[in-house]
Amino acid sequence: MRNVTATRYVAPLREGGSLPGLVEADDDGLYVTKFRGAGQGEGALVAEVIAGELARALGLPVPELAIVDGVSAFADAEPDPEIQELLASSPGANLGMDFLPGALPFALPADPPVDPALAADVVWFDALVTNIDRTPRNPNLLVWHGRTWLIDHGAAFFRQYGPEPLAETAHSPTPMLAEHVLLPLAGPLAEADARLADRATAAVDRVVALAPDLWLGDDPAARRTGFAAFLHKRLSGARGFVEELERARG
Repeated sequence: MRNVTATRYVAPLREGGSLPGLVEADDDGLYVTKFRGAGQGEGALVAEVIAGELARALGLPVPELAIVDGVSAFADAEPDPEIQELLASSPGANLGMDFLPGALPFALPADPPVDPALAADVVWFDALVTNIDRTPRNPNLLVWHGRTWLIDHGAAFFRQYGPEPLAETAHSPTPMLAEHVLLPLAGPLAEADARLADRATAAVDRVVALAPDLWLGDDPAARRTGFAAFLHKRLSGARGFVEELERARG
């Protein structure tokens, strides 16, 4: 991922619980930026990088991700105390997603219609990374230039916050995925599995390595090993999550 330096804090985006902000950077780009100091913590940023870049490796449309430095420099000039505190507590690397100007939120019935193969690929991918936050209430999809784009993967790998090591939860059922907004539109998930499983396996180690050490706590190598082992276990042998999803839609 590219590194950019923030040159201006443009505006808060209050739709999400993590209070992301629109930030201008030294490449003249605008980035929807999630901050280290937000309540969801650095684990959400790790999930954003690993899931987002894995989706990109599978050919799914995800806006470019970048590391955004320097946002804490704007804290003193921010009049809103909540945002001032957020910026001040977010030194160093933060996570930016390329801003898609004029993008519209996804809604059903979809316009343009979603290709069943694409829907199946997105459902399969979200099941792989246990992203439970793509529901009819909160699709985390945007329609831009006639395509459906995937955004906001901070809820992926949600069991990283649990009492068990993440890798040991690789085969735990995830019934919340039955609420996936695209599951009713999806084509055969077995065909998505055949299209994507080998490509995902080949990309795991590369995308896990992209998460900055700063977000991975006292032992970054061990955290990376945990994420990689989780994904490799979910991808090995028969993918139980495919059967789980097929049962969920009857």
